[in-house]
Amino acid sequence: MTDAHYRKPGWFTRHVFNRVVATLTRMGVSVWGSRVLEVRGRTSGLARRVPVNLLELDDRQYLVSPRGEGEWVRNVRAAGGHLDLLLGRRREHRLATEVADADKVAVLRAYLRRWKAEVGVFFDGVTADSSDAEIGAIAHKHPVFSLKPTGT
Repeated sequence: MTDAHYRKPGWFTRHVFNRVVATLTRMGVSVWGSRVLEVRGRTSGLARRVPVNLLELDDRQYLVSPRGEGEWVRNVRAAGGHLDLLLGRRREHRLATEVADADKVAVLRAYLRRWKAEVGVFFDGVTADSSDAEIGAIAHKHPVFSLKPTGT
């Protein structure tokens, strides 16, 4: 990605909202598809955790970064796509493959349809009802990963 884009979360999101969602998810309560993403830090080597929205579309799972190329995105790339999704005590190993910009439109549309109230502000006025061309024009700003189960 030549046009690195990231919108840093505000104080309320970092210190209240993310913590509440992460706590509920760790307790086994999924809030609108929430999971805790665990991935090895690219510089520290330590496990890093962040709440994410798991999108299920056409029998496939996706992770979308509405804020752009944040830390978890860079860590997933550095880890060769290996990550875990946590919900309560359940740990699911996944291999993430980045989706090309040209193939993101349907995924971003479904993501916006599901979580518009939570993430709509990060999509520059583009909504689930926007044209394919409008969604395609902002696709480069929002990394998308397709997930597959792994046996490890």
